Amino acid sequence: MMASTGILRGDNSIADQQEGLLTVAAAEEWIQRTCFSTGPAGRIGLELELLMGRVGDPSLQRPFADDNYRRLFSELRHLDVHGSLTLEPGGQLELSSHPEASLQDLIFSVHGSLKLLREQAADLDAILVGAGVSPHLEPRRITQAPRYAAMEQYFEPWAPAGQTMMCSTASVQINVEAGADDVEIRHRWNLLYSIGPVLAATFANSGWIGGRRSGWKSTRLAAWLALDPARTGVPPFSAAQDPGVSYSRWALDAPLMMIRRDAGEWQAPAGLTFRDWLRLGTAVVPDRPPANLEDLKQHLSTLFPHVRPKGYFEIRYIDAQPGCWWAVPAAVVSALIANPAVSDQARGICAGSPDWEVSARLGLEDPGIASRAVQLMSLAADELLNDPATANLARQVEEYAETWTLRSLAPADDQPSAWATRKQGCALDTGSC
Repeated sequence: MMASTGILRGDNSIADQQEGLLTVAAAEEWIQRTCFSTGPAGRIGLELELLMGRVGDPSLQRPFADDNYRRLFSELRHLDVHGSLTLEPGGQLELSSHPEASLQDLIFSVHGSLKLLREQAADLDAILVGAGVSPHLEPRRITQAPRYAAMEQYFEPWAPAGQTMMCSTASVQINVEAGADDVEIRHRWNLLYSIGPVLAATFANSGWIGGRRSGWKSTRLAAWLALDPARTGVPPFSAAQDPGVSYSRWALDAPLMMIRRDAGEWQAPAGLTFRDWLRLGTAVVPDRPPANLEDLKQHLSTLFPHVRPKGYFEIRYIDAQPGCWWAVPAAVVSALIANPAVSDQARGICAGSPDWEVSARLGLEDPGIASRAVQLMSLAADELLNDPATANLARQVEEYAETWTLRSLAPADDQPSAWATRKQGCALDTGSC
């Protein structure tokens, strides 16, 4: 079964190695079995990251004091939301939903949680904004956890992208089951990477940073593309290859970002891979026992491919969306993966599409990407219309397309000063966004 969104899951048949020796072979086998496990194909979850601001400041021009973030989070985390809340390094709020049996159940659940969060935030003179990057303020880490201190130091060679990514960005992460069997797992893994550049451009919502246009439609994705290529982007794989095998090798060959310690900093020796640590143990990390299963889990959490396998597939390439438009990328992805015939059409539409960098920089200004985006949105809307339970979501997809996609635009093309007047994109008949 899919665990609560954002939690690595798996059969712990090697759990006895959590505090003992872990071999390379056992680590590879665990990754393959756990990160690419089978599950009910229809289940879906969301992780929504939102930027925090002040009431009356929808374009986020004024800074939020560090203590305000913590006070607000302290109040919000006691609400009865359908999922869990975390505070990200720069003060972003992340709502991780419970997995739901259907798309419509997910939309209803998340909408209800967000309504509670926004109402409570407003009572505390705060707003929650869906944007891929904070458009005006400099990135600032407000959390002191050793994990984020180590991450900040690791990403220093890629400045300023690391600080931007950690402290100024927000996304819509869609979590779908990896598949009901090995064939479906391979099919979905290939599909989600094939359609990724077009979807990233379609939902780009981070065209501003530092108070001016950045030159990118998705500045958030641009930050990821500028970071350590050994742990980000697209892991090497082929359509015919078992993705679990190739991913496990890629994961173990990625440099260690951090090493857990009971006291002191979590920095890892420069260039040391997890495979090296498994093989050499205390010869390379003398102040720690050899790597165990908990260390492997942590290492996997520091890898950031565009689609991350966690037993389910966590789709990470979509910017946070304004209002309730977050439901549209969730609906589009759900529609494109549910039916193999539709999935094949989607992959055909995206064949030969420009790469991630072009999609992040030009978005729908690129005519080829714009044409593919219109086709994908139309394909998804038609598939959603086939089920009366999702017909309202089909109309929301069509409204999103009419607002932006059909005009070769994305939310990134809106001025931050106009964010307060954007359509909210609510697909539910009751409640408000």
